[in-house]
Amino acid sequence: MLDPQAQALIDLMIERQVPPTHTLPPAEARRLYLERRFYAQPDPPTVGEVTLLTSAGGVPLRLYRPAGVGAAVLPALLYFHGGGWTIGDLDTHDVLCRQLCAGAGVVVVSVDYRMGPEHRFPAAVDDCVEATAWVRSHAAGLGLNAQHLAVGGDSAGGNLAAVVALALRDAPEAVEAPALAFQLLIYPATDMRAVAPSHQRNGQGYLLTSDSIAYFRGHYIADPSQWSDWRASPLLAGDLSRLPPALVLTAGYDPLVDEGRQYADALSAAGTPCQYVCFDRQIHGFVPMGRVLGEARLAVALCCSALQAALFAA
Repeated sequence: MLDPQAQALIDLMIERQVPPTHTLPPAEARRLYLERRFYAQPDPPTVGEVTLLTSAGGVPLRLYRPAGVGAAVLPALLYFHGGGWTIGDLDTHDVLCRQLCAGAGVVVVSVDYRMGPEHRFPAAVDDCVEATAWVRSHAAGLGLNAQHLAVGGDSAGGNLAAVVALALRDAPEAVEAPALAFQLLIYPATDMRAVAPSHQRNGQGYLLTSDSIAYFRGHYIADPSQWSDWRASPLLAGDLSRLPPALVLTAGYDPLVDEGRQYADALSAAGTPCQYVCFDRQIHGFVPMGRVLGEARLAVALCCSALQAALFAA
C-alpha cells in the first residue's frame, strides 16, 4: 500500500495541475523544482558555518560545518544532488545537506556539477570526480579528516556517488590517496538501460514516470550506445569489489527500486560491505520531503546514523 501521506501529495499535485517535468523545457523545470521545495521540505536546521568554495576545476561547492565543534577536524560527506542530471542545484538540496550535517555531526560539501542538456555526459561525472579529489587533497586546510570522507547523493546524485567511488578506486593516484570511507546511495539510478521490472511496475502514477526518466536520460546522454558505459550505469561495471562500504536506500513505489536493490546485491556479491533498506510504501524523491512525509524524517535519521557509524569509526 502506498503511504497515505505520499498519496495525498500526489493527489494535491494533480489537483493543482502541476505540469509533469517531461512536458517542460529544462529552464522552466528547474525553476518549478526550486519553487516547490518550500511546500514539502522542513525548516532548515541550524548549522555552525556555511562557506562557498570553488574547486581547482571550477566546480562550485557549498561547505556546511556543524554548530558547536570549534576548530575540530571532522569527517566529511561529498553530496551530489538529485534531479535527473538536468534539474536541481545547491539550493534545492540545501535543507537536506543541513539535516545531514547537523544530524550526523559531519561536514557536508554539496557539489554543483554541470548538467544536461547544456553539458552532457560525462561532464557531471568529471565534475564530481574532480571536486571529490580536490576536497580530499585539500582536507587539512578545510578542517577535514582525509581518512574519513564519504560520497553520497539521491537519484542522479546517488548514481554519481557510486561512479565517483568506482573512479577514485581505479585512479592512478588511488594507491597513495586515502580511500573513501562510505557511500550513501539514496534511490540511486544504476542502469541507464531502464530494463528492471520496476520501470514497468511503477512507471506511471508515482511522480517519477517512465516519460520523465526518458526526458532526463535524453538530456544527459545523447547517444544510447553510452548507456552501458559504467560511468553512466555503475551496475554494469566489471568489478564492484574494493569499494567503500555502502548504504543503499530505496522506495517501493519507485521505478528505480529494482536497480537499486540489484546494485546493493552486486556490491555484496563482490565482497563490498553493503546495507540495504527499502521504504516499501514510499515514492521516488521522498527523502527531502520531511514537512509532509513522516517517513522522510525517519529516512534522514537513518542516513545520519549510518554516516556517524561509518565516519566516526576508529
